[in-house]
Amino acid sequence: MNSDENPQNPQNPQTPRNPQDSQNPRTSPSPSPSPGPPEPRPMTGRQRLAAGLWPPRVTRAQLIVAVLLFVLGLGLAIQVRSTNDDSALRGARQEDLVRILDELDGRTERLEDEKQRLDDQQTELETSSDQAEEARKQTREKEQQLGILAGTVAARGPGITLTVRDEGGNVDSDMLLDALQELRAAGAEAIQVNGVRVVAATYFSGSDGDIEVDGKQIGAPYRFEVIGKPQDLEPALNIPGGVVQTLEREQATATVEPSEEIVVDALRPARRPDYARSSS
Repeated sequence: MNSDENPQNPQNPQTPRNPQDSQNPRTSPSPSPSPGPPEPRPMTGRQRLAAGLWPPRVTRAQLIVAVLLFVLGLGLAIQVRSTNDDSALRGARQEDLVRILDELDGRTERLEDEKQRLDDQQTELETSSDQAEEARKQTREKEQQLGILAGTVAARGPGITLTVRDEGGNVDSDMLLDALQELRAAGAEAIQVNGVRVVAATYFSGSDGDIEVDGKQIGAPYRFEVIGKPQDLEPALNIPGGVVQTLEREQATATVEPSEEIVVDALRPARRPDYARSSS
């Protein structure tokens, strides 16, 4: 027998290989997997909220709801404001309410008197035979009235005298200013304090008995000479919680004396305005 035909000859190069050798994973290398895209990281709660809010996606229903909420909030704000304004009067004391009503009544009466006076002047101008002369007459009267208000002309008429005695030196400038404002609100037309004419720009300063009016030193007793309707001026000072009671709480005394004739003769120099000119 030929040795070349022996299938068990180990030197035979034609010896077939075991078919399982090609399927053995140890002898057959496996291909490496190709790299793919990285997996996305999960979003946090804040990132999800931001993504849901921006960009905004407003629908018609949401827009209508927003407009309705705005209108509702505006109405509530107006209601709260009006309620606060009413509560200021609702929480006021009885004497404060009486004072406010007296001031309103006095202002209403003065406005009605002013309206009646202007109506009378208009009637006189329309019915006068010499309208030019009547106009000059009314101009002179208006000049006198403006001079009284400006303090350049002396005045006389009915009114009151308010005397404030301050033995302990407890009265300060704010109390005297309150008295002045109360007199003005009650219809005072001309006022002088210790010989100083009171005008629109008058101011009080100082405290503890060291008081100045428009820079001029004054001392107690403080004497207000006031021209106006006594029936309006005196009650305005004596109302509960008014000027007189306030001064009495500071250990001062205030007396009000009505008179048929008060003379206000302290004068102010007429000042020519630097910049203002008549527009007519």
